[in-house]
This record gives sequence, C-alpha cells and structure tokens, in this order.
Amino acid sequence: MPVPDRVPDRVPGSAAEESAPDPSDPSGPSGPSSGSVLTSLGTQAARQLATTTKTPPQMQAITSRWLLKVLPWVDVRGGTYRVNRRLHLRTGRGRVQFEHNGADDIRVIPQTLTELPVLRGYSDTEVLKELAGRFRVREVRPGQVLFEAGQPITEAYLVVHGRFARYAPGKYGEEEIVGVVTDGDQIGDEAIGRPDPRWPTSVRARTAGVLLALPRDAIREFTDRVPSLAAHLGAYAERQRRPMNRRGEADVPVRAGHVGEPSLPAGYVDYDLTPREYELSLTQSVLRVHSRVADLYNEPMDQTQQQLRLTVEEIRERQEWELVNNREFGLLHNTDYGQRISTHTGPPTPDGMDELLSMRRKTRLFLAHPKAIAAFFRQCNKRGLVPGSADVDGHQVPAWRGVPIFPCGKIPVSGTHTSSIIALRTGEEDQGVVGLYRTGLPEEHQPGLNVRFMGIDQAAVINYLVTAYYSLAILVPDAAGVLENVQLGRTAD
Repeated sequence: MPVPDRVPDRVPGSAAEESAPDPSDPSGPSGPSSGSVLTSLGTQAARQLATTTKTPPQMQAITSRWLLKVLPWVDVRGGTYRVNRRLHLRTGRGRVQFEHNGADDIRVIPQTLTELPVLRGYSDTEVLKELAGRFRVREVRPGQVLFEAGQPITEAYLVVHGRFARYAPGKYGEEEIVGVVTDGDQIGDEAIGRPDPRWPTSVRARTAGVLLALPRDAIREFTDRVPSLAAHLGAYAERQRRPMNRRGEADVPVRAGHVGEPSLPAGYVDYDLTPREYELSLTQSVLRVHSRVADLYNEPMDQTQQQLRLTVEEIRERQEWELVNNREFGLLHNTDYGQRISTHTGPPTPDGMDELLSMRRKTRLFLAHPKAIAAFFRQCNKRGLVPGSADVDGHQVPAWRGVPIFPCGKIPVSGTHTSSIIALRTGEEDQGVVGLYRTGLPEEHQPGLNVRFMGIDQAAVINYLVTAYYSLAILVPDAAGVLENVQLGRTAD
C-alpha cells in the first residue's frame, strides 16, 4: 500500500478543525490568514448580544419640492375657488393637434380647430371635419421664405413641425426677428373675416418643416355656404370691433389732459359672466400596517410613523407633479398661449430668459428641469457671463437678473431632449399664481393633508386613508409664462 507523501495537519471532524476560524472571517485576532486559532469571542457572535445603530428608512425619490415651498397657499374653505376677471373680448389662441398616418398623410384633428381664435366656441363638428379636409400638406426647406411683409394674405397655415422666424425690416434697413413660430402654432388665421388682409411681417423657415395650408378662397366658400359659420365669424368680428384695452379687456371710457369743464365720458367696468372655478383636487393612498408589526416591532422606531412618513413624502411628490402637469390646472397646460415663447436657436440662452422675464411684472421665480439649468449655464459660459445667486430661506439658489431659478424635476423632458422653463409671478395681491388647499381637516396631519383611521380588517391589518387636497390658480394670464422647446443636449464643438 503506497504511503502518502504528506500527512494532513488536521483530521476531518477533529476538535482542531472545529475550533479553527473560517478563513473568510476577518474577525479573528490574526486577521484572515489561514491556520489562525480564534482565542476570543468573534464579532459575528458578539453582534447577537449588541444593539445596532440604525437610520430611519431612506427614500431616494424625495426632491427639494421648491414649487410647494415658494407658492403662496390660499385656504379654500368652500372647496371651490372662483377667479373673477374683467370681461375679456380678445379671444385667446391655443394649439391645434395633428394625426400622422404616414409621411404624406398628415391631417389636423377637426375638434382642435376650435383652438383658432376665430373658431373658438364653434360646435358644428361636421363643418369642422369638412374644413379640416381642405388643408393641404406643404414641406419647406431651411431658409425658405413663406411670404414677405405687405403681401396679400392668400392662405392660412398650421405648423405641423419646424421652427419659423417672423422678421421685419428695421428702421435702418436691418433685419429684425420679432417672433418664432413652432409646432401647433398658426400663421394667418387672424385674417379670416377681414377684407383685403396683408401680412404684417415676413416669415422664413429656420429648419426644415411641414405645414398645412388652407386657401382663403376655401374659407370664403365655406362662409357663403354654411350660415352657422358665417354667423359665428360675424359675431367674432363684431366682438373685435368693441373698444378694448391693450390686454383685450372691455375698455372703460376715460378722458385725460383736458381743461375747463367738458363733458366726461361715462361707462362701467364689465365683468366676465362665466368666471373660472377651481375645485380642489386630491391625491390619496391607503396605508396598511399589520397589527402584529405595530404591536411587536415598534422599538426603537415607531413602524406606523415611519410608514406614514414615507407615504406622505410620496404623496407630496405626486402633488408637485400634478401642479406642473395636470391638464385641468397644471402650469404647463394652463399657461396662456400668448405667454408662451419658443427659443430662437434651441438652447436656453440669456436672450430667451430676458424675453421671458420681460413678459410680466414682478417675476418672482423661474422653474426649470436641472438639465435645463445646466444647459442655460453652458450658454452663459460661452458668452463669458456669470449668473448670480439669490438667498432663499438660507439656501443659495442660482438666479438670473436677481430672479431665483429653482430646479424642478417634475417638468418633463420629451423624447427629443427638449423641456420648458416656467416663469411665475405669485400671490393674490399681485394677481399672480397661488396654490389652493384646505386646512382644518378632520384628523389633519399636515396643512391640507389628513390621515383617517379606516379600521382593522379580518386579516388583522390596520388601514389608514392618507389624503392631500390641493389645486393651483393663475389669477391673470400674464402671471405665468413658459419658454418652450428648450434643447438640453450639448452642441458639437
């Protein structure tokens, strides 16, 4: 029988093997080296008798939620907030929408034609469908001039895709850009119902684009054939002839600079007979905690309180998202289209921020996605500009022209890597933007948020209903403005 070259140091199952430490255990006095003998109690065993130091449950989705912090909140005792305004005669414009059935089959959705000022409130869907069918697709190339200022208006255009610049000759012959038109906007619709209209500015394509064009002759044929459309356009024209101030509100007759005792004009301030009312919205969740957990595992931290804390954080995050994106009252969907501008070149430049800032008095804050803020800083760096900062409740926040720029990750980023920047004037006293909530709720946990006990079910699970009530109101149209089509990506060097 062959004799082994080497006798093993330990026999399997011996006391020496059982007392030897695990080589992977670094807790022994000699470290992880193999062959060491544990001569004192290891840390793995010691932890069975020790109390660990723990943190409360952490949540990565918590953000700064600046919008909830900086908005003035109005206590809505009746659950509904009515915004009374002066009678507004100038019809605001919206944006039409399109359906794409292929590269060459692009149609305007007929119901969205009522976003045109001249068709606002028109309800005959059959006429709208027939009118939508008269639009024809037209592709344009970069640099193509659609029309020159002073030419007769022979067509109305809907912008399906692309960026178009309005420009006019300056006082000394230079070219001045006076506006930008992008997806969903209209060009020339204001000429409907006017005799011999002419283009006030020229329009040139900044990028390749697609338009839908409607000849004026088609509109004239419709009005001659459809009495309801002719009556609607006539009422619109009559409303536009009424005296109004520069904001489109019904004018109040006044006289200034007179001497002696002339007869003074008399009148009154007319009110909007159908003011908008905001009902409080809500976000809810049912928190479920098993009674066994609540009874036995409440030390050193109260399990129910920790569950409630994280649930409230999630509800507040959703609340801020709704204030930005909700179609009924959110900022992005309810800002007046007259207060929306597009970037001239794509990235958010100091020029675009200045234009957005100049559209209202007392702009209190900007809201932007963090990537949009970074893109704006890159443009400032290219020009050698250093944005300032503002102190907000002890926090240093970046600012432009003294107006703080708050990060808000709830502002969406589209698939084309574009976003928006929002400017707000806030407070009831300044006819700005206000948040709405209700305080004094039963079982109130925080202002505007309550936690109501719902009982214990047959599975011994305790149920709590967590509810936050809120909404947002824009008191006058110029209280909020949006810089749209903000490109976030870096340009090639």
